[in-house]
Amino acid sequence: MKRRLPYTAIAVALLAAAAAPVVAQDDTLRLADALRIARESNPMLRAARSAAEAATARIGPAGALPDPQLQIGLMNRMASDFGSTLDPMTMNQVQLMQMLPWPGKLGGAKRAARHTAAAARADADEQERMLAAQVRMTYYELAYADRALAVMHRTQELLRDFRDVSTTMYAVGSAVQQDVLRAQVEVARMREEITRMAQDRLAMGARLNALLGRSAFSVMAALDLPEIDASRLPALDSLTAWALLDRPALRAGTERVAAAEASLSAARRDVMPDFSLGVAYQHRPQFPAMLSLMVGVNVPLFAGAKQLPMRRQMAAMRDMAAAELANARNETVARIVEIRARAAQDANLIALYRGGVLPQARAAVQAALSSYRVGRVTFMQLVDNQMTVNRYDIETARLLADYHQAVGELTALVGREVQP
Repeated sequence: MKRRLPYTAIAVALLAAAAAPVVAQDDTLRLADALRIARESNPMLRAARSAAEAATARIGPAGALPDPQLQIGLMNRMASDFGSTLDPMTMNQVQLMQMLPWPGKLGGAKRAARHTAAAARADADEQERMLAAQVRMTYYELAYADRALAVMHRTQELLRDFRDVSTTMYAVGSAVQQDVLRAQVEVARMREEITRMAQDRLAMGARLNALLGRSAFSVMAALDLPEIDASRLPALDSLTAWALLDRPALRAGTERVAAAEASLSAARRDVMPDFSLGVAYQHRPQFPAMLSLMVGVNVPLFAGAKQLPMRRQMAAMRDMAAAELANARNETVARIVEIRARAAQDANLIALYRGGVLPQARAAVQAALSSYRVGRVTFMQLVDNQMTVNRYDIETARLLADYHQAVGELTALVGREVQP
């Protein structure tokens, strides 16, 4: 039995390491801080807000009259003596012309611009929601990687200890070569998994830094992976009702339909003539001054090739905006159903693993340890049982991160915090 003491010590250490919690570091980057940094610094969000400001600035010009035209002319001068003013028709003229669109044209254009600006503001809100969802997804993917790496490193150290002990035991003839080879393979496999996960963590850290508007090489602090409360997950009917009412993307779609309607209304008036009003003052050096008043209209002789096709185009744009809005509503509801089902599945599996699978797996390790002490199982069977516990620990962390990611997507879709 003395030859088994090193194995027993390793087994006990393996059990203790697997049960050790991950302690949060003092410099942990909280999700709320990451979201705040992203809202303040993300370049694409700033671009969306600037686009909304630009669309708002176009409202006034869309409803303004065209600029008046001022003309100054030296009229009816003799070609043979340009400076002569003896002819009664010779005059110096100042003329002012103003074009007046048919009533309703400018109003329709201004309404279209107002709705377009409202759609741009809603797009900026949607961009902010989607940015928050991306930050949440990357944040919790990183948090999961940290937990998985912690479990892998602990397992790697324990496997190295077993490799050293098994090598020593094999050297004195107390262990078979198969145990040594198996231990070496397990250590190498764990090193491979750690390398892959570490590179994934590096790439995800660069991605999160980009979302936060920081350099990709900025040092990424420790991340938080809180416990969940699935009982607070809203019902499906509530989620869909909130989304149809408050999701910025749907508001933007509604505003685009209204903008297309206003543009169509203005296009229907394009076949009506625009008016031109003008006044002219003629100064005649040798004779009394004169005044002239002018009224003009444009004649839509080519309406079949110009105004009517534009009307059909605006009608098609209105139908397109309405179809896109209907599709966005359907996709939103379908996505909510899908993501909530995913969140519920994650919560159920977490409860199953913690309430049934993990306790049973740990009990199997304890049973294997007891059997090993009396020589009924090999130590590699004990290690295999503990590796099963570790795999379920990592899977539980993955499910926990996936649940938080699903909640983040739901928050973006419904336009409000699902689980504050």
